[in-house]
Amino acid sequence: PAAERDQIARLEAWRAGRDGTKVEEALAALGTAARSGANIMPPSIACAHAGVTTGEWADSLRRCFGEFRAPTGVGHAPTVGSNQPELADLRARVDRLAKRLGRKPRLLVGKPGLDGHSNGAEQIAVRANDAGFEVTYEGIRLTAEEIAEAAREAGVDLVGLSVLSGSHLPLAAAVRRRLEELGLDGVPVVAGGIIPPEDAEALKAQGVTAVYTPKDYDLTKIVGDLVGILEKE
Repeated sequence: PAAERDQIARLEAWRAGRDGTKVEEALAALGTAARSGANIMPPSIACAHAGVTTGEWADSLRRCFGEFRAPTGVGHAPTVGSNQPELADLRARVDRLAKRLGRKPRLLVGKPGLDGHSNGAEQIAVRANDAGFEVTYEGIRLTAEEIAEAAREAGVDLVGLSVLSGSHLPLAAAVRRRLEELGLDGVPVVAGGIIPPEDAEALKAQGVTAVYTPKDYDLTKIVGDLVGILEKE
């Protein structure tokens, strides 16, 4: 939190010390070039000279082009064979849960913040999908607001957050706060990542239902735990 406050303060000082009119003119020229198909390098250089931040520059281009998110590959991952007794039992539990719900149980796997390591989250998403869940996973570097909105749109039964950046405490709190604002405070949230024991307890005190760390490597067991959470709902 202290590093975040310091960065915000320096950003605000930077913006206060520049010519706002030149910034607006440079961003307008950038947007015009982007929309017309002209070379955006000259207006980008003008933006740099005017003191435009990277975020402002990128937002201007997003308004013209949108934002590309690469496919995650989770939906097309190969399934595990049915010759594993543990997985067969898990699929049977998911089937029973689906009959009770009247549809497949829905899980959102979210990667909030600037964490770029997605392997663990994707393995959970693939195993849950293989067990019979309907899984929503949109990749890395999402905001708490984007994750909560995705949960609302998909009508999920459970949200799983994967955080390996060390920011699990504020990010989990932000996601849960936004879920509550959307009327989804009854949706259980679980978290996984590089999470010290004392932070795991703090997350549970916040209202996070379960916490997983690298010692929890059995994917089938983890997904079984998720089924157990929904079975109690």
